[in-house]
Amino acid sequence: MSSTGPAERERLTRRGLRLAQFTVAYNLVEGAVAISAGLLAGLVSLVGFGLDSGIESAAGVLVWLRLGARLRHGEADSRRERRTLKAVAVTFFLLAAYVTVEVIRDLVAGEAPDSSVVGLLLPATSLLVMPLLARAKRRVAEQLGGDPLISADAAETRICVLLSMSTLLGLGLFALTDAAWLDPVAGFVIAVFAVHEGREAWQGELVEEEDYDHEPAPGSSGARR
Repeated sequence: MSSTGPAERERLTRRGLRLAQFTVAYNLVEGAVAISAGLLAGLVSLVGFGLDSGIESAAGVLVWLRLGARLRHGEADSRRERRTLKAVAVTFFLLAAYVTVEVIRDLVAGEAPDSSVVGLLLPATSLLVMPLLARAKRRVAEQLGGDPLISADAAETRICVLLSMSTLLGLGLFALTDAAWLDPVAGFVIAVFAVHEGREAWQGELVEEEDYDHEPAPGSSGARR
């Protein structure tokens, strides 16, 4: 339990909310650009990277809504949030299936995609932004006494870092060697990440334990305005 007072907890929660809002906005822009560039270049890994960014935005909206509800001193609808989280999980599984099918199709057809400068810049930018974002979220969670919701959000952001690394590595090696099989391999790595994230969402990692769903936010003393 954190020893911070109600005013400080509200300030930290608002900071967590702003970080979640930035995450949603960033991933929406990143996803739109990545999908467009990936389709133009025929890079299945880049399309998968963009779709994953879109799904991460959906998960970020969940965190956004829950923190907003906490600031209003209202009770979150945990049942609805669990249903939403399972829907997000299904979307991750569909992403993994789509990327896997495209990977197999590309390997069988032997079509060589085009290199994409945008495809290299996007994950490289994420490697600069996402570690800082994850660290900021983790710091807020720690200051709030190990807040489970913001901690889970930080963990999701750290997964984005790993995904950006694998995508940049695959596309970078492809740009250097023109080995067409590197793009499908990078796409397969994205599919594995998508399955991992889908399992976490399905198991309710962002919802956390039952006790947390029914307890008032620490520092609020159960009071409402």
